[in-house]
Amino acid sequence: MPKILLKLRDVPDDEIEEVSALMDEHAIAIYRTPPGPFGITAGGLWLRDAEDDAKARALLDDYQAARRDRARTELARARAEGRAETIWTLARRNPLRTLVHLLLAIFILMVFFAPLLELS
Repeated sequence: MPKILLKLRDVPDDEIEEVSALMDEHAIAIYRTPPGPFGITAGGLWLRDAEDDAKARALLDDYQAARRDRARTELARARAEGRAETIWTLARRNPLRTLVHLLLAIFILMVFFAPLLELS
């Protein structure tokens, strides 16, 4: 019976390819389901045989730990070189979006606190 190995919501394409290649390398049969048409389901990587679950989980855990370590190393290097993304670089890159989000946050706060201010 099939068993879900990895849900694909917010998973980058390169990670999906690497996990698929890892499972193929270890002769674990998987298949991929596409995301739903309205974004309700994200799709996933499924094991064809649930008996492979323990082996596949161990491989996936090791892979994700190595990927996490690579990402942290790259982030530390980017910070040291001054090229890491910050809130200010994102705001400078897209000022209109930042302004809209800021105005929306102020509006929400005003709506939330307006009844409290009228009690005084």
